[in-house]
Formats: sequence, structure tokens, C-alpha cells
Amino acid sequence: MLTIRAYAAAAGLIAALASPAALAEQVRIAFIESLSGPFAPVGHNLLRSWQSMAALANSEKWAGKHTLEVVGFDSKGSPQESLNLLRSAIDQGYRYISQGSSSGVGLALMDAIDKHNQRHPGKEVVYLNYGASDPDMTNSRCSFWHFRFDANSDMKLEALTSYMAAKKDLHKVYIIGQNYSFGHQVSRAVREYLGRKRPDVQIVGDDLHPIGQVKDFAPYVAKIKASGADTVITGNWGADLALLVKAGKDADLQANFYTLYAGTTGVATAIGAAGAGRMRTVAYWNSNDGAGTGAGIVAAFDKKYDDDFYGMATYTAAAMLAKAIREGGSTDPVKVAHRMSGMKIMSLNGEVEMRRTDHQLQQPLYVMSWARVDGKQVRFDRENTGYGWKTEKKIDTYVASQPTSCHMKRPDGG
Repeated sequence: MLTIRAYAAAAGLIAALASPAALAEQVRIAFIESLSGPFAPVGHNLLRSWQSMAALANSEKWAGKHTLEVVGFDSKGSPQESLNLLRSAIDQGYRYISQGSSSGVGLALMDAIDKHNQRHPGKEVVYLNYGASDPDMTNSRCSFWHFRFDANSDMKLEALTSYMAAKKDLHKVYIIGQNYSFGHQVSRAVREYLGRKRPDVQIVGDDLHPIGQVKDFAPYVAKIKASGADTVITGNWGADLALLVKAGKDADLQANFYTLYAGTTGVATAIGAAGAGRMRTVAYWNSNDGAGTGAGIVAAFDKKYDDDFYGMATYTAAAMLAKAIREGGSTDPVKVAHRMSGMKIMSLNGEVEMRRTDHQLQQPLYVMSWARVDGKQVRFDRENTGYGWKTEKKIDTYVASQPTSCHMKRPDGG
């Protein structure tokens, strides 16, 4: 027979197990990215962004009693190393993976996560993609377990080429990009979209170079100058874009640049004053675009890290993940994925929706030009240059949206 003391102890144990504190979980996210090598500055910036957004989510209890933790894993930019890290993270109990700086890596992770989830029911993994923008990831190779918080390259280039089509100084275009899946997609889309909107424009060059291996872009710039191009379009990012811009500046290349990732680390310093009025980019957010766009987050990030907050997709991803956990009352990846599918939230660029059909985030896009800080249209500069991004055109969500060919297989458990 249990004594009164034993009853009390048992009751106390039951109460402790049922208490909110005991049920609270730490949701660990494995951040798989280049933290060494030529793209390390971008990787570290985005890791800090993820960790800052997790800290914000925890302080404001976005996930209710649960908390988020983001831990960095150095992929060295290698798809194979990324797959090794994925296996290691899964073995360590991680059920959420974040990655975004390479579509080549992203496609490899998607395939591996799909296979893992098929083979290991009950131990499913969700992939939070904040930047890998190959359109195939939400079209022919779409997956229920993959959620993209960036716009894909087709969406960005549809917006960018529509803006370019109205330019009277656009006659000869040179395309240059990195030689992997994303670079090929950019080249295809530029040719297709400009051909439809401005058939008079000549494509006078189309080069693909090894990703992260070119130290001097002078030979490529010499080809661009020799072609007579008045416009360069590139999907380059990080060091590959910074070095290309630097070589163009050194050679006094007068062409206009249209980019997809000029906001990434190192590029602003390379652009400097010489790019004012000639450098443009397209993105899903501009911190300088009016009020309520995350100015407090931008300022706090700069104060803490002396760095620029540009990976706003980390905010959207953390907010959506946390909301799914809080509203569903579960950290289980299957239940969370079902809840995120089709979810709408208010992000720093307005209301966004994770389209249920293909898990491609639907959001506005911004075409921006490089301009001197004026305290009005350009409040925040980049990399202490005194220059930042000014919105030239905002493309509403319904205009930025594109159809999908995705036929998604959805697991039970929603």
C-alpha cells in the first residue's frame, strides 16, 4: 500500500511531467553552409541572421513554450560534404535543416532528405531553403519536405527583364554566370524572357565559369568589352560577383549591371561609388523601402555584428516554422510541414504565402538601384560605403507569381 508520502511524491512527479516547462522542447535547426573558403563571409552572415531570428523568436515566444536553436555546419561549398553533414546532423537528432547558398547543394539535399524520409518513417526531416533558387526545386523536382522562402530565379528574372524591357539604352546584353544548375537556369531564362519582351536586343555573349574558383575576372571582362555589350546580366553571388564587379571597375567597363544577388557580402565594397546609377538588383525585400520593413532588426544586427542584415528569408522561415509549432502544439516535422503548407503570415515585406501546390513562397519583388544614402529613399547603406539600395519598382505578389508544374506527393499525418 502506498503511503501518503508516496502518493504525494507520485502526484508531484505526474504534475512535473505534465507541466508546460517539462513539455517545452528546443527545436534544433542544422545550418549547412560554406563557413570556410571563398563564400565563407556569406555563410557566416546568414548563420548570424538565422541565429538572430531564432533569438528574436524565443524572446517573443513565437513558438509558444518551445524554442529554436540554430547550429552551423561547414559544408565548404561541397554537395558531397553537405550530404555527409546531413547524415551527421540526422544522427545527432536534428529534424530541421536550413541551407540556401547553392542550388547544386540544395538539389542534393532534397534528394537525400526525400530518400531518408521514405526509409525512416517517424524520423522525418524538413528542409528550410532560404536562398537556393533553381526553379526545378519547386517544379519538376518539388518535394513536400522542401520549403523555399526565397523567390526562384524565374520569378526574379521575369521581374528584372520586365523592368529592363523599358530601357532605351538596352541593345546588347552579355550573360555571365557560375557553371552549375542555377547559372544554367539564369542563362536560359534571360534568353527566353528578353527574347519575348525585347526581340531587338542582341545577346552578344554567354559565359559560364567555375564556381568559387576564378580569382581574376579580367579575361572575362575583356571579352565583355570586346563584345560591345552595354548591359551585363549575372546570377553571380558572393565572392564571384564581388571579383567580377572589381574587374569591371578596374577595366573601366561602362556597361550597366543587372544582378540577382548584389546584396550578398563583399559586393557593396566592390561596387563603391563607381556603381551609382549603373548597378541594379532584384530581391524579395528592401530595408530602405518605407516604414515597417524591419528597420529595428537591421539596426540591431549592424550594431551587434558590424554587418548588414540582408537574408530576410531567415525571418520569414523562423516566423513560419514557429507559428506552425505553436498553432499545432507539436514539434513533429510531419505535422509542422503540413501546417506550413499553405500558411500565410505577415513578414517584413508584407503578407506572404507558402503556396500549398509547390512550397514556393509567394511574395513581392523589388527592382533596386545603387544610390548614395540620402536619409529618405536610402536610409541604410551597405558595408559602410555610404551607398545602398533604392527601390525603382515594386512588383506585387500576384504579378511576381509564376505557375508551377509540381505534382507533390503528400504524406499522411496532416
